[in-house]
Amino acid sequence: MIHLPFSKLSNVGTTIFSQMTQLANENEAINLSQGFPDFMPDSELLNYVDHFIQKGFNQYAPMGGMISLKEEIARKIENSHQTNYHPDSEITITAGGTQAIFTTIATFVKKDDEVIIFEPAYDCYEPTVELFGGIVKRFEMKAPDYKIDWNVVKNLVSEKTKMIILNNPNNPSGKILKENDIQELIKIVKDTSILILSDEVYENIVFDGKEHLSICKYPELKERSLLVASFGKLFHVTGWKIGYCAAPKALTDEFRKIHQFNVFSVNTPIQLALAEYMKNDEHYLGLNQFFQEKRDFLRKGLANTSFELLDCEGTYFQALKYDKISDKSDFDFAQELTVTHKVASVPFSSFYKNKMSENVIRLCFAKKQETLEKAIENLAKL
Repeated sequence: MIHLPFSKLSNVGTTIFSQMTQLANENEAINLSQGFPDFMPDSELLNYVDHFIQKGFNQYAPMGGMISLKEEIARKIENSHQTNYHPDSEITITAGGTQAIFTTIATFVKKDDEVIIFEPAYDCYEPTVELFGGIVKRFEMKAPDYKIDWNVVKNLVSEKTKMIILNNPNNPSGKILKENDIQELIKIVKDTSILILSDEVYENIVFDGKEHLSICKYPELKERSLLVASFGKLFHVTGWKIGYCAAPKALTDEFRKIHQFNVFSVNTPIQLALAEYMKNDEHYLGLNQFFQEKRDFLRKGLANTSFELLDCEGTYFQALKYDKISDKSDFDFAQELTVTHKVASVPFSSFYKNKMSENVIRLCFAKKQETLEKAIENLAKL
């Protein structure tokens, strides 16, 4: 047997999402753990994909992406955030948001560079930073409000700080950045060379009339930022693994040096189908209301239970505090919930390096009505 002398990510195992999905499948539980819709995407979009496949668009796309799709993305950003990216030189189509995040970190983070992240954090940030020799500095946001103390963040900054990673709206907490947060960030990065990786894959899922404040709306931040978004979240097609990175040309040029050797290019007929589908803005402008109805249905169904429903301003995840039900750790409680009560969730401790448990779990409500109804029925019995 071959002896492996070392592991680049010795402390990394199977993601919690895979673990909980497997447990859900083994126990025939309702899977509200992994963040994917269980309903079909729009048939119009599917028909466009079929059209371009049948028309023979089945070979490599240009490395940066199909220009028709990049033009639609640029138009969407301009309409949404009143700022411009050049479609050809400042927008790159990627194999999902995670690839864009990985490539950004691979491009700019070197050995001993420091990267600031905000926990609870999406689980790909830290391992990727460590893979390229970087050092993660963490700010822990805590229940129930998950606010950022920018004075503490300021103290994390050093001459070695290369990058700050934001996730707005935040997965898993469902919180969004406010104007004060943005202004504090601007103060911190002013007169520095710090880059910002802004993971905004849930930008079109913000509730109660609140505004998503994209990093690109602010010139002081846009010039140093790489914005990541996802069509999987936008059009209910997470399995297509297609997203994009928007950044100033100087940053994009460097990004593409790595991108070309990472995936080179992305699924051609799907790019063309998305471009055609995006010509109708209504296909995504109604997304906030679509998911707010699902959020509200879940919250109403759980309102009379012993769960405490934490504030959900965006994403398609609802955080629940369960300390009135059980004193078990969130991991043990999530397992029990899956095995005994047939509803799979994700424990918040999985989003913290130190596995901090505050008795909070995450449910995904991007599900069909009947799925949510059954889940509510099971959870109401606790």
